Parts: sequence; C-alpha cells; structure tokens
Amino acid sequence: MSRRCELTGKGVLTGNNVSHAMNKTRRRYLPNLQNVSLLSESLGESVRLKVTASAVRTVEHKGGLDAFLLDASDTNLSLDMRRLKKRVKQAQAAA
Repeated sequence: MSRRCELTGKGVLTGNNVSHAMNKTRRRYLPNLQNVSLLSESLGESVRLKVTASAVRTVEHKGGLDAFLLDASDTNLSLDMRRLKKRVKQAQAAA
C-alpha cells in the first residue's frame, strides 16, 4: 500500500532532522492522506479514494470529482483514476 495521493500524485518526501548541534538524521515527510468517498455525478455512484487533504479542497473548488478528472493531467492520476476518467468521458458523451 503506497503512500501516494490517487488524484494529485503527491507522495513521500525525504529530508533531514537537524538538531541544535547540527547533527543530521534522515526523516520522511508523509502526505496528509485521507480515505474519502467522492460522488461522480455523471456515473451516479460513489468512489472511495485515498487522497490528500489538499486534493479534497481542489476537487471542491473545481466543482466535483468529474470536473477535476476531466481537467487533470493523466501523468498525475493513478491507473484506477485514469480508468475512471475514461468512464466519465464516455458517460458524458452518451448523455
């Protein structure tokens, strides 16, 4: 189970803990992942995703999951989200 956002592609970053004495030890910066259910209006179903809190805000700003997916680049999306994007496009073309 990877610690990666399914919508934005944000993942784990690495860096250093630096003490007052300037000793450096490696650390990991984890993304703020949340398990959420988002509604796809064109498909009429709820989709469970593991996304960052910032991605949830972006989805709400864009006007929903469908609008976000149609505007998003395929390079950032996970494989499941690329498949969902294709289904949303087909559903909107049929409607």
